[in-house]
Amino acid sequence: MIGYIARAVGAPTPTLVLDQRRLPYDEEELRPVLTRIREWLDGHGRGDILKFALVAPSEHPMFDLDYRFVQGLATGPDRFDFQGSCGHSILASVVAAEGQAWLPRLAPGGRVRVRVLNNGDHVVCEVDEARRRSGSFTVHFLQDTGAHLQDLLLTGRPVDQLLTSTGVIEASLVSMGNPYCFIDAAELGLHSAQELFDAGEDVYHRMLEIRAAAAELLKWPLDSVFPKIAALGSYTPGRLAVRAVSVPKWHPSIALTGTTCLAAATSIPGTVPDRLARRAGLPRGVIEIDTSGGSTAAAASVAGRGDAADTLHWVSVSRKLAQLDEPACIASLKDYDYKEETAWQPLTV
Repeated sequence: MIGYIARAVGAPTPTLVLDQRRLPYDEEELRPVLTRIREWLDGHGRGDILKFALVAPSEHPMFDLDYRFVQGLATGPDRFDFQGSCGHSILASVVAAEGQAWLPRLAPGGRVRVRVLNNGDHVVCEVDEARRRSGSFTVHFLQDTGAHLQDLLLTGRPVDQLLTSTGVIEASLVSMGNPYCFIDAAELGLHSAQELFDAGEDVYHRMLEIRAAAAELLKWPLDSVFPKIAALGSYTPGRLAVRAVSVPKWHPSIALTGTTCLAAATSIPGTVPDRLARRAGLPRGVIEIDTSGGSTAAAASVAGRGDAADTLHWVSVSRKLAQLDEPACIASLKDYDYKEETAWQPLTV
């Protein structure tokens, strides 16, 4: 089996893009195959790859690609999370799919429409710049009929009180792209962007504890990667500083889905991101983000009167780069050939 290794700039690990048509869809049947792939990667010095994109030309007439994301967990080669999505891996899939001629050649102004099978998201990757084996994109996360902002709040509240061993932490639990727990970095004793970006293992483990408290409140499995967590700071006019946790370390920037969720959260009155964005003087739904790994921008298209009943139509994230690295010829699956068996009965008169 041949996969393609691709990376979006700012992602914590590369993505291995695989042809979904050559793999089982059922989670229990897929898990041992992905385990063999991880073991092969580890044996060939690519154990750093923890993101897997299962992609195929879409069967839906409104989309170009069907995409399914699987997150490998650091706790073992047979440990996976099948529930979320990854915007960086979507971009990796687009450049890999072009390399396999599943898409027309990428060109500025072109758009690749992706159907995310994990959560039903509809994503449009608009090409800003195209180069051989790479591209720069603006990524649009669409809502089909528009979503009420209040429906993005996982508990129905803009702020929740999370009990931790060091006290109560205010957090906003929001889901758009992926579910996130957003906290004010000042509650961690971080009062400048540099302090936030230089924070070490003590702050990292405090954030993991806060994330676990959020999962417990939501009654979600504690060993899942969701909700993800990010600390925000309002230190510079017109900008937000962000530090996020990935699997299993600090994120080098912030996930594309995290930027999307943050842009939506700043549009919801009363949330931690909204409060910090207003303090920074940012207009509603428009954010400029600084991370230790670079900067990005996002905008949310919201219609209404300026309250939680407003409708979200889409979130756009700009200045995202992705490149195709190399093919991966997975020898342990050389003779693997999965075929879907279709049950049928003869017609009777």
